[in-house]
Amino acid sequence: MPRLSSGTAAQLPASVRQPGYDRRACGVGIVHLGIGAFHRAHQAVYTDDVLSETGGDWAICGVSLRQRSVQAQLDPQDGLYCVVERDRTGDARRIIGAVTETLFAPDDPVALVARMADPGTRIVSLTVTEKGYCHDPASGRLKLDDPGIARDLRDPAKPSTAIGFLVAALAARRRAGHSPFTVMSCDNLPHNGKMLAGLVEAYAHQLDPSLAGWIGREGAFPSTMVDRIVPATTDEDRAAIETQLGLQDEGVVVCEPFRQWVIEDRFTQGRPAWEHAGAQLVEDVAPFEDMKLRLLNGSHSMLAYLGYLAGYETVAETMANPDFEKLVRRYMKEEAQPTLALPPGVDIDGYQEQLIERFKNPALKHRTWQIAMDGSQKLPQRLLSVIRKQMECGGSFELASLAVAAWMRYASGRDETGQGIDVRDPLAERLAALAADVDGNADGEPEALVASYLTVKEVFGEDLPRSEAFREALGGALTRLYAEGARKTVSKTAAS
Repeated sequence: MPRLSSGTAAQLPASVRQPGYDRRACGVGIVHLGIGAFHRAHQAVYTDDVLSETGGDWAICGVSLRQRSVQAQLDPQDGLYCVVERDRTGDARRIIGAVTETLFAPDDPVALVARMADPGTRIVSLTVTEKGYCHDPASGRLKLDDPGIARDLRDPAKPSTAIGFLVAALAARRRAGHSPFTVMSCDNLPHNGKMLAGLVEAYAHQLDPSLAGWIGREGAFPSTMVDRIVPATTDEDRAAIETQLGLQDEGVVVCEPFRQWVIEDRFTQGRPAWEHAGAQLVEDVAPFEDMKLRLLNGSHSMLAYLGYLAGYETVAETMANPDFEKLVRRYMKEEAQPTLALPPGVDIDGYQEQLIERFKNPALKHRTWQIAMDGSQKLPQRLLSVIRKQMECGGSFELASLAVAAWMRYASGRDETGQGIDVRDPLAERLAALAADVDGNADGEPEALVASYLTVKEVFGEDLPRSEAFREALGGALTRLYAEGARKTVSKTAAS
């Protein structure tokens, strides 16, 4: 089967939408760090829409920092790939052309710094996941002892981390007399723009305090909120799209039809007219961000850990159990919603109903195991923020605590049948060691596991481990999970 490319695109079925612009005429204006499936199904789609409408030098150079796979997928296809929007009514297919260049950072870090420092690069965006920021999730501060950060500080001209690349390129811009590019985080982190600015300035300060000051004065780090469910692409997906396209596409991504992008409108050197593609440009992203992190992402993590322990492979399968749907509805309404300062005009009840329907989408095979990854990085903003807010106002945090307890059981590395769990987390070894220590000395006592995991300050900070109410809630929830299992625990909790 021929490979999708500029030379073969004319063979595509007429029903497949193709880029409506001359890709060769579009210069690179955006460098994106972390060109995984989410970026290709989200920001690149918005940018493709803008290029189709107005053209301009806003093509994307997509960068992989850790794995060569995306470059191997896209380079033979001239950057083209198919986005498949999937729901219970079927598939809608379109070819995205916004990515015109791909780089694998370890091949030539100096070349990547040069591409970012080039005056034509006006925006550097990121989807490197929470762990890619080399920060302490509980405090938001840069971890100077992170191995990657420490290595980059020793050899700043050849960085390996996203933070190192940003500062190296900004320093090169300053030396050349150019204004800084806009740095735009598109990851699920609270106040992601402000947080990223703090990390960049903290790193730069280690090298040159005057550079940090210049970045703080002249730079722009707009916050964003991104939303689209994008499961990992499977071999089955690739085979199906090959049949539908009549061409082989190794870069295909599958997603839901829904998409949302809220952007703080603060850029140093202009931006694409993303609002023409449906993005919301606002002065303050925070209310939208909190709503999404606590309602959607918090519920997703709850479903991931409890659903996995209950034996469900996907979110849709988990939501097909009425008890899990009741639990999520209760969590959103009773615990997450009261912590929010809602954006003007938001129909919060309608938003929650929309989330329920998105979670139940049977056409998306969004694996609970995939969502469960990197829990130590995700819990602080998704669930612990809800718990802290509820503590402040004397509200309930029973359901959020159950989700955290499910993470503790999941992270211990054994499921309810005694089988091992492939825990993917930056702290996986440490968490496994803590669980093993409890197993060896306290016979797996749930309260002992809670006490052991609460010593992980990067996750729980200094305050939550001191809360007796929080300890009791976690201990009770974890005890029920060990004694009765996830399905029975969820059934009883949902009905209470």
